[in-house]
Amino acid sequence: MGFNSGFALVVVLFILLIIIGTSYTY
Repeated sequence: MGFNSGFALVVVLFILLIIIGTSYTY
């Protein structure tokens, strides 16, 4: 359960990082 929650958190943070990065670059 903990691993699944941590993995989901990492995925969300990674997606946000990509969105912010692309928005900042564009």
